[in-house]
Amino acid sequence: MGEPTAATSQPTAATAEAENYVVISADCHGGANVAGYRPYLESRYHHDFDAWQAGFHNPYPDIEGDDAERNWDSSRRLAELEADGVVAEVLFPNTIPPFFPKTSLVHQPPGASDGDLERRWAGLRAHNRWMADFCADAPGRRAGICQIMLHDVEGSVAEIRWAAEAGLTGGVLLPGAPPGSDVPPLYAPDYEPVWSVCEELGLPINHHSGSAAPDYGDYSAAQAMFLLEVVWWAHRTLWHLIFSGVMERHPNLQFVFTEQGTAWLPEELTRLDYYHLRLSGTGAAAGSQEAKFGEAMGQLSLTPSEYWARQCQLGSSFIRAAEVPLRTRVGVDRIMWGSDFPHLEGCWPYSHEHLRLAFAGVAEDEVRAMVGGNAARVYGFDLAALAPLAQRFGPSVAEVAVPLDPAEIPDDSLRCPAFASARFLGE
Repeated sequence: MGEPTAATSQPTAATAEAENYVVISADCHGGANVAGYRPYLESRYHHDFDAWQAGFHNPYPDIEGDDAERNWDSSRRLAELEADGVVAEVLFPNTIPPFFPKTSLVHQPPGASDGDLERRWAGLRAHNRWMADFCADAPGRRAGICQIMLHDVEGSVAEIRWAAEAGLTGGVLLPGAPPGSDVPPLYAPDYEPVWSVCEELGLPINHHSGSAAPDYGDYSAAQAMFLLEVVWWAHRTLWHLIFSGVMERHPNLQFVFTEQGTAWLPEELTRLDYYHLRLSGTGAAAGSQEAKFGEAMGQLSLTPSEYWARQCQLGSSFIRAAEVPLRTRVGVDRIMWGSDFPHLEGCWPYSHEHLRLAFAGVAEDEVRAMVGGNAARVYGFDLAALAPLAQRFGPSVAEVAVPLDPAEIPDDSLRCPAFASARFLGE
């Protein structure tokens, strides 16, 4: 990454002492407005784009109006993140790319026809090119993530190579393959070229909650079912990749599981280790019923928890205070804090308060790792280059060490689960 640049705005707080934390949000979202994608489309799609845009209806109120500009207004975005104590960010998509009915993070093809798939693939490539320019506008401070399409493995490999050359250090967003998606499951061998090129180029693979859920249908309870189950559909990618041998065959490939909670991981690893033992038919499991289904276990040299410790990270967006004591079981070097800017459920613009809520009483070196150091390692940020910005905008060690009293929690922050849990559940 290039030398980090500061926003033109002035810091909103007094200059911090030298021990300020370098805070990197490992979960932020952005994208162009609808018209802003047009210049990034190949000209042969412009006529189709104009027709699509004329009939486009935005289904998300939070990405329209003046506040939607924080998705694509570079200077405003930097200023708002700096005011929140954040000096760098990992950028997942947010706005709707050309030819998609909804944001691509939660809506994946197939479309109605091959032509629809072709246009949507063009729309994702337009987003990637916009993202590369947006990251270049703030050197060293943005790690943009490249979108791919599972329907086109060869094209995805080419796009990943382009992304590496274009400086999208955030790596690749791995779409889900839920039932009914008309693509092979992620444990199928079809995607071997994707794993290989990412390992070759040193790009992490990111799996964000949302894209792996199936279509819940047009029912009054559908949205509630989505909310209750969406993270489980994202979790299952972990065991798909482990038990299919992807991590075994690609030991240097790094995977990031973002905005899926934190507390699930220790219990899940225990469960996966148990099934690995039973399916392998080793020791007391010899001759077990489970071993009859464990043909794939012979290719694995590690247990699931060992693969996790070697190759996986958790994007712990707005981590709840009750989850922080689990950090050693998850791995202090595996957890990456995120604000989820600019989403309503995130802790922005109260990240100062959230860091106190989550990390007061935690050793400084552990906090440094979780709020910035781990993300810097995974996504290639230069901590030394970001340090001067942290001295202007970041929270100090002393500030974060002060516990946040529930009475200090702003009412407006209760849209964030971490604050709501602390206020109402005492977590």
